[in-house]
Amino acid sequence: MKRLALYLKDNKLKTVLAPLFKCLEACFELFVPLVVASMIDRGIAGGDSFYILKMAGLLFLLAGIGLVCSITAQYFAARVAIHVGTGLRSDLFSHIMSLEYANIDSAGTSTLITRMTSDINQVQTGINMFLRLFMRSPFIVFGSMIMAFTVDVKAAMIFVVTIPLLSVIVFFIMLYSMPLYKKVQKQLDRVMLTTRENLLGTRVVRAFNRQKYEIADFKEENDRLVSCQVFVGKISALLNPLTYIVVNAAVIALLFVGGNRVHTGHLTQGQVVALVNYMLQILTELIKLADLIIVISKALACLSRVNAVFDMAPSVANHPEGEGMPEKKANSASAPFLDFDHVSFAYGTSREPDLKDIHFSVNKGETIGIIGGTGSGKTTLVNLVPRFYDVTEGEIRCQGVPIKNLEISHVRERTGVVPQKAVLFKGSLRENMQWGKADATDEEIWQALKTAQAAEIVEKKGEGLEMKIEQNGRNLSGGQRQRMTIARALVRQPEILILDDSASALDFATDAALRKAIRENTAGMTVFLVSQRATTVKNADRIVVLENGYMAGVGTHRQLLDTCEVYREICLSQLSREEVYGHA
Repeated sequence: MKRLALYLKDNKLKTVLAPLFKCLEACFELFVPLVVASMIDRGIAGGDSFYILKMAGLLFLLAGIGLVCSITAQYFAARVAIHVGTGLRSDLFSHIMSLEYANIDSAGTSTLITRMTSDINQVQTGINMFLRLFMRSPFIVFGSMIMAFTVDVKAAMIFVVTIPLLSVIVFFIMLYSMPLYKKVQKQLDRVMLTTRENLLGTRVVRAFNRQKYEIADFKEENDRLVSCQVFVGKISALLNPLTYIVVNAAVIALLFVGGNRVHTGHLTQGQVVALVNYMLQILTELIKLADLIIVISKALACLSRVNAVFDMAPSVANHPEGEGMPEKKANSASAPFLDFDHVSFAYGTSREPDLKDIHFSVNKGETIGIIGGTGSGKTTLVNLVPRFYDVTEGEIRCQGVPIKNLEISHVRERTGVVPQKAVLFKGSLRENMQWGKADATDEEIWQALKTAQAAEIVEKKGEGLEMKIEQNGRNLSGGQRQRMTIARALVRQPEILILDDSASALDFATDAALRKAIRENTAGMTVFLVSQRATTVKNADRIVVLENGYMAGVGTHRQLLDTCEVYREICLSQLSREEVYGHA
């Protein structure tokens, strides 16, 4: 609620005016039963047509003023709600962008999307309804009771009993239903996850002919959502009949007491009608209040989910006062450019570390090959360099300075990363390339494209750097996407280039040409070359061999053939003995 108050604080005047105008509308509405009572007692009973018309005109005037107040209140409430929804959505997106890989892994993409859309929409609706009714409904309920006392104290005692009883019913149902609405939103996350997985993996689903199974799976998750919604809906639906029972019982009691009071001459017929009208006003407002309670229950449940994301602190601690990649200093002349000092790492709450006791150093300008079987920790290792994750044990140092002490943005500005999955964004080729360097010239882009073996692709399209890229690069093949992402990283001209199995979709000839071009055009650049192909890493300055998270060996191709059985087996499983030993 504190966070919500910050957004409301920016619209103090509108936040106050919305319920204020609703209260003004309620004031005029409270006078209506008295006018009707006067019309009955003086106009109808006395046969005074002029007085009846005069009171009718007054009723129209009260209705007109109430309408203007209602529209004004709705305008202010809607403006505040939209402002809060927009601010929440914008700030939540910014906060999500500040989170690191571990946070996204733990929260889940589908959950974050639901909280950005459905949850914030519910909060926005809740604020709109709250500003319109949170003062109006109680104002009319208690105002009707006070006005009833001005008519007749004895009959008004029925209001004193009825209102607390109704309040107990309303708040009991609200407290019971609020946790259930959280459960509904959680199940909505699961439906969103199933939908997202099927839309992203539609080719795989069809390739394995799994449509029927996925439809059944979605139906099961959707049925659970419906079941949750129906159950909480039944609980919330009890509100109206229970309030009707109580209020109608109160009306019967009121008619009984009022009839006796009329018979004894303590009340007039018009005053009894006024008392009944006040009771019916309470009924009407409680129905509105019931709807408000349901909406508020949903909004509070959704707000707590949104706050849970805001409360997530980035898993990688930043040091804004830190510096970027350090320059070579006299006192660190002997320090390697990067030093992995007995590094271990575990994902989340995993008991077993995914990397264990990794120790090697990297000199400036070296090309380091990283090879190993599937799940050996290759991607995890290179993700530690730009601090996508922080080490669990040990330390990584850049020229003697622990990278944990460096400002994250400075480190990543000097690092070019080509991930396993090639991701491009909708727009022109130039716009995609300028992700690497915002002010990159056409000459720099073309040079990067040539190095990445992608220039020929662009030239064949005939559109130059204005070539259109569809969402996720759908208009390109897998190999073309990979070369484009490599070019995007090269445009930055980083100090550290990480190629994470980024040539897996390339044929051997293109892969060889790419490695040769990178070696020739990246002088002074430290390159991490992750691959499962022995041919990709065999010419690296040094090769790190990983097996089940452990470092099985480190050295040149020739050294590892002699000392590392794991590396020797990888090479012999992919290459002939002549290729392994003859070109060593």
